Amino acid sequence: MRGAVLVAIAAAIGNLLQGWDNATIAGAVLYIKREFDLQSQPKIEGLIVAMSLIGATVITTFSGPVSDWLGRRPMLIASSILYFLSGLVMLWAPNVEILLLARLLDGFGIGLAVTLVPVYISETAPPEIRGLLNTLPQFTGSVGMFLSYCMVFGMSLMDSPSWRLMLGVLSAPSIVYFVLAVLFLPESPRWLVSKGKMKEAKKVLQMLRGTEDVSGELALLVEGLGIGGETSIEEYIISQDNNDSQDHAVVDKDQIKLYGAEEGQSWIAKPVTGQQSTLGMVSRYGSMAAAASQSMIPTMDPMVTLFGSVHEKVPEMGSMLFSNFGSMLINTKTDGDDEEGQGWDEENPHHKDIIGEDGDGSEGSGREDELEENLRSPLLSRQDTNGEQVGGGVGIGGGWQLAYRKDEKSSGGLKRIFLHQEGGGIGGMVGAGSRRGSVLSLGGGEGEPVHAAALVSRSVLHLDRVSGHGSIGEAIDKQVEGSGGGGGGAAKGGAGWRDLFEPGVKHALVVGVGLQILQQFSGINGVLYYTPQILEQAGVSVLLSNLGLGSESASLLISGLTTLLMLPSIGVAMRLMDIAGRRWLLLSTLPVLLTTLILLVLGNVIHLGTVTHAVISTGSVIVYFCTFVMGFGPVPNILCAEIFPTRVRGICIAICALTFWIGDIIVTYSLPVLLNSIGLGGVFGIYAAVCTVAWFFVYLKVPETKGMPLEVITEFFAVGAKQSLAAENN
Repeated sequence: MRGAVLVAIAAAIGNLLQGWDNATIAGAVLYIKREFDLQSQPKIEGLIVAMSLIGATVITTFSGPVSDWLGRRPMLIASSILYFLSGLVMLWAPNVEILLLARLLDGFGIGLAVTLVPVYISETAPPEIRGLLNTLPQFTGSVGMFLSYCMVFGMSLMDSPSWRLMLGVLSAPSIVYFVLAVLFLPESPRWLVSKGKMKEAKKVLQMLRGTEDVSGELALLVEGLGIGGETSIEEYIISQDNNDSQDHAVVDKDQIKLYGAEEGQSWIAKPVTGQQSTLGMVSRYGSMAAAASQSMIPTMDPMVTLFGSVHEKVPEMGSMLFSNFGSMLINTKTDGDDEEGQGWDEENPHHKDIIGEDGDGSEGSGREDELEENLRSPLLSRQDTNGEQVGGGVGIGGGWQLAYRKDEKSSGGLKRIFLHQEGGGIGGMVGAGSRRGSVLSLGGGEGEPVHAAALVSRSVLHLDRVSGHGSIGEAIDKQVEGSGGGGGGAAKGGAGWRDLFEPGVKHALVVGVGLQILQQFSGINGVLYYTPQILEQAGVSVLLSNLGLGSESASLLISGLTTLLMLPSIGVAMRLMDIAGRRWLLLSTLPVLLTTLILLVLGNVIHLGTVTHAVISTGSVIVYFCTFVMGFGPVPNILCAEIFPTRVRGICIAICALTFWIGDIIVTYSLPVLLNSIGLGGVFGIYAAVCTVAWFFVYLKVPETKGMPLEVITEFFAVGAKQSLAAENN
């Protein structure tokens, strides 16, 4: 995973430059107003700040489809070039018109980086740490803001501060970004698969994952091109396949032979009737907890409860820190197989300590520990003759496993199956002696059955391309050849607008666009761009009068200190993003945002004295920023990069980003006018109302996606959207 981490850090430099620009213009505009006499022209002042947002909006209109055509990497390189050119023009800018042109170029670079960096990281990161890595853009953006505020503050102490130099310095770090993008960043493996470039995709995956065997994930990426078809939720009792035959039919009538994507994997599955898995029950009735509240909250989206069924048994957060999910299904190893799957201990190093020869948990472990291991351990685990754990595949992440079976209704067709272990749902079926009924030891070559829920859909692969046991990798290569290099043809010709009206895609767009609108109208960018002026108006110079600083330098200093305090807050968010989850962070931080905004309103409505007013305003702004970057800052972009299918991801991201930038323009351009008309109290009152609406939107509409492979997430949206339509029709 080291490769994925380094690549994410390099890509996030684009957001560092965005943060640098945001803070620089916030400080430089104080001096731009003075040189061009804009004190009485707030609209021109707002246009100078908003021009980069206009540029970002324009470029975003094309960035998604163009990135689907040319790739993610070329667009990131173009972003670094635009940053560099805009810095040079701002360094020269002799008048307002040239400055506006430079800000437009700057916006082009910002738009490409902000739109595509989260997509790029999501498509290259493993599911277990995808949230952490996708929080890096927020972190690097804040680092850029802090460094920029330090620079602007230092320049403000000069006799004649130069706003041109403040803005022109952007060209220097953009050179670093260009070098990293050209020499270090690989192309997204999902984009490569969508174009049929399987060999290149395999090499990139091997570099990102640090392992040679990436057949399982490569198969997942190919299957991701076909997400959105008819999907059913089924249940299986799964046991190891002790039959060496390669024939699909050599099983009992009531059993199905499943094949894994990794070479040599196969299992025997018995369909379950008459008993609902947790996932199956939720698909009909919602999660156990939410189902009871449906009558009281009729607007609760069934999608939320469907996703929640996967996460509702996750134990306390502390035990999940930095853990990696292993494979869910791995076949049994015999004496002759001493070379296969040496990566098991790296993926799940604690498994030996928990699973004993009799299948029970380690001594003294409670029910929560058992449920935790149900979610993280392999569904079937390999053992040698001494009962010790040995190598195996790594699944597709997050406790999910990709498997295949013959499609009896289609000649030469295959069914693709996403399997997820049921936590304790089989308890009574495997006998009273089993305390857990989930992760069971397979000592002596005979394994206990395991209960699993399955998302079953038609595969893009075909049976006539599977020549024998464990040849899914060969089938992928043949699929590419048979489709003319199109990876199944799902994305080769590009996505059409018709695809956006598929129920799952449409549902995801409602979530993504809704979050982007609410994020912008919660006021973050308006407050961010004008923090120095807001603090100056609040009287922060009083707090720093003993330092001999002017009001402008004092406000810049506090702005820099605020961004410094944001960094540990983002660090906490990075740690929690894949543990507590995206939804939890939003629901927990929005009330804090609301409280700080209410305090800002009260501080500006009630006359509390100069010092008290300055303390309340400064403290509230700091808490607002620190809380925002933990939840409402990174999560909308993370979710938007996760919830759309590969074939339409570029277009959907462009729509969400376009919403983001239009909202940003409205908020930023209107803030100077609002400050002059209704004052700080009125502005923060509007933002507080939006935060209230946002909390209810998240609670009712936004699902939890932590730890789930992108292809499984989009499959859930497809299934959940159809369930929602069925519920509405009934």
